[in-house]
Amino acid sequence: MTAIRDPRLSGPLTDLRVIEMGQLLAGPFCGQLMADFGAEVIKVEQPGSGDPMRQWGREKPHGKSLWWPVIARNKKSVEINAREAEGQAMIRELVRDADILLENFRPGTMEKWGLGYEELAKINPRLIMIRVSGYGQSGPYSRNAGYGAIGEAMGGLRYVVGDPSTPPSRMGISIGDTLAATFACLGGMMALHNMHRTGRGQVVDSAIYEAVLNVMESLITEYDKADFIRERTGAILPNVAPSNVYPTKDEKFVLIAANQDTVFSRLARVMGREELASDERYATHSARGKHQAELDDLIAEWTRTMTAAELGPLLDEAGVPRGDIYRAPEMLEDAHFKAREAIVKVAHPVFGDLAMQNVAPRLSDTPGRVVSPGPELGEHNAQVFKGLLNLDDARIAELAERGIVGRGGQ
Repeated sequence: MTAIRDPRLSGPLTDLRVIEMGQLLAGPFCGQLMADFGAEVIKVEQPGSGDPMRQWGREKPHGKSLWWPVIARNKKSVEINAREAEGQAMIRELVRDADILLENFRPGTMEKWGLGYEELAKINPRLIMIRVSGYGQSGPYSRNAGYGAIGEAMGGLRYVVGDPSTPPSRMGISIGDTLAATFACLGGMMALHNMHRTGRGQVVDSAIYEAVLNVMESLITEYDKADFIRERTGAILPNVAPSNVYPTKDEKFVLIAANQDTVFSRLARVMGREELASDERYATHSARGKHQAELDDLIAEWTRTMTAAELGPLLDEAGVPRGDIYRAPEMLEDAHFKAREAIVKVAHPVFGDLAMQNVAPRLSDTPGRVVSPGPELGEHNAQVFKGLLNLDDARIAELAERGIVGRGGQ
């Protein structure tokens, strides 16, 4: 098969080819992470409609999503109807020379299409198949529909998020999906390492609820051995003090985290209240935890006497960890964000220069980069169909006429 890699891509994964199937967020974010670091990600979409993410996002200038350029950045888009036998045959041919196939359909869907791992491994024994789903590929719930929000609830996150006076809350982002995608990417890299040692691929099974469960710290163990059930605690972690958001004179909030003994001593000094560090109510971590509310009140009384701009430098100079509560406008103007290029501008054919978060983490020798926003539907049909599948124009036109492939990119 002819290589069709974008020479602008960089990073440690530039020798990998990933076939991305599935849609929305949990699978595609895994593909985004790989594409960020140079993998050639060929996204297979339903002809004519494509991934619903193309329509998601708060604002749609020009009728286009502002989320799609981020989640599909650095990827190629082809339209193949996986529900038809000829489309399935095309996907199997793409798999022949691929390193990874990524999907996030409901378990059983790929098998129904003749694209289960056992069949694909016969074509390419080195193939790694990354499967992201709500409940995993096995177990009594595996065939149930499972979005990220359901995984967040079942994995324990929803119960502990929010104020204790309200019902369980959600994060303002789709954290369950992105956690499952991140674990999927990690699993893919571990499976790839094993494949290089053994020559054999395998299945990476990333369940949303398990990804959430895995970041729930000691929640299970605390109940198992101490009968303790974590509850919603709002802006604080119980018994970790001081670590909270505090009001300022100009009605802003600053987060101060000074719960370590030495750091609290520095905070007490900058407050002009050095005696607090030796006060038996606040001298140790456990003592501060027991008197958390009254300590927070003392600190809030002090922070209210200054603006956020006045307070920040004082805390920085004293070596007290603090952070402003940022929104997008503050991020775009912040000097540290600019110095590290945490936000980049990417050329878009409709929107012009489009700001989005840069690649993370940073690698010193083989950094990834963003070279293109999410592609138009079927933008790379001809490139992939001709370059990888050796189809001529007549055959592509005939397949398009019958709905096996799309007409994008023409």
